[in-house]
Amino acid sequence: MTGTQHFVFALVEDFTHLVFSCAVDPLRIANLVSGQDLYSWSFGSANGQTATSSNGSVTLVHHGFDSLPECDRLFVLSGIHVRRQDCRSLMAALRRKRMHGTRIGALCSGAYILAKAGFLDGMRAAIHWEFHDSFMEEFPDVHLVRNVFVADERHITASGGTATADLILHLIERDHGYDLSVAVADQMVYNAVRDATAAQKVSLQSRNGIRNRHLTRAIRIMRDRLDSPVSPSVIARDLGVSTRQLERLFGKYLNTSPKKFYMEMRLERARHLLLQTEMSVTEVSMACGFESPGHFSRVYRTSFGVTPMLQRGRLS
Repeated sequence: MTGTQHFVFALVEDFTHLVFSCAVDPLRIANLVSGQDLYSWSFGSANGQTATSSNGSVTLVHHGFDSLPECDRLFVLSGIHVRRQDCRSLMAALRRKRMHGTRIGALCSGAYILAKAGFLDGMRAAIHWEFHDSFMEEFPDVHLVRNVFVADERHITASGGTATADLILHLIERDHGYDLSVAVADQMVYNAVRDATAAQKVSLQSRNGIRNRHLTRAIRIMRDRLDSPVSPSVIARDLGVSTRQLERLFGKYLNTSPKKFYMEMRLERARHLLLQTEMSVTEVSMACGFESPGHFSRVYRTSFGVTPMLQRGRLS
């Protein structure tokens, strides 16, 4: 891709500063590493002067929501209190931009605003796990996924935190090649870059776990038995519930099945071991409870699109 791409970030009051940094700094580093002005960026807010993040820092902005400039990409960035914000002027601006063909995306809880504006109906979308339950209730026409980001829809979304860096690195790779994205990640000392298929981790202390003790205990059993997995029926028996009840819990709170969630946990651990240790593929497969290296390789490739050997080679 030739020419400078301009990104505009619409900062909603109380936005998450970590996400902001993970969005802007990879663009800056891409320019630095390449020696070219590949990207430029500017910021917008409701008052057109400043935007305050949830950590209290104040960012000077270039535009009001009613005067956002032409751009190549427009990202909505908000925080945990997005529902408290009056986003009507922003949604009106987004609708105008969409009519003119601007590529619009969302970071962290920004998907809530796009969904509220009706942009995400029928599409896959990612949002921070803390919003999953309420989001699915409020927007049943949006196909919410637990992925760290979704980049293959008309409106791309990232779930927040360092998932934003994963998304921006993905865009840099798509625009300017794999070598540049790796060079940027190296400058960030960010070696465990995730692709879109990676699932958000759900902490045992998360809101979902606290709300249901059986779910918390089930996830703990899975994490304790990654190297020697047990069946959902055994987990259910240990919890004193039926297998069907366990299936319902995972479906209700995590929008998945126990078997699929368990496999994703094992594959995520395998990916981290491949990228962050010198363990052989055979050792990794055993540590993550796969019956053979061949079976591990097939399942890994189906999930991540590369074999374990190629995964390690891409970031070596």
